[in-house]
Amino acid sequence: MSNLWVFGYGSLMWRPGFDFLRTMPARLEGYHRSLCIYSHVYRGSPECPGLVLGLDDGGTAMGMAFEVAAEKRDEVIAYLREREQVTAVYLERYSQLTLLDGSDQQVEAVTYVADQKHEQYAGKLAMDEQMRFVLQGNGKAGPNIDYVTNTVDHLKEISIDDPDLFELCDRLRAE
Repeated sequence: MSNLWVFGYGSLMWRPGFDFLRTMPARLEGYHRSLCIYSHVYRGSPECPGLVLGLDDGGTAMGMAFEVAAEKRDEVIAYLREREQVTAVYLERYSQLTLLDGSDQQVEAVTYVADQKHEQYAGKLAMDEQMRFVLQGNGKAGPNIDYVTNTVDHLKEISIDDPDLFELCDRLRAE
């Protein structure tokens, strides 16, 4: 059995919650990071949803690739499914990543993609709508605004640019 690669583009980047051998920036083609998921558990509730990130169709997503030892593979997959699939809003996929460590090596990684047919799929919301949901959202993992600001802070730390998310964060911090 080979090592497992996991692609993180949101909270997995700054709070993976599993053991890994190494991590490095990576690029995923065909998807982009988007606040396109209504959060009913971690950052909101069904009555007062927040918004969390998903991989949505089109573009490129920059994030972090985590290499997991082969003997931890099943344990990490079980953990990711429990964490990411709590309401089945994501589709588990294996996708080709390009590692951005200077090697441009391609690896197959487990990714969690937004299920556009799921009732929690929000699609592309206007900035004012995103603000409203983020400001109201508070769930099992805390306030939605913390999720957005922590993600933005981590993206900046690792020099990944996301202009739309950064603008939203600036507006949220100004509130």
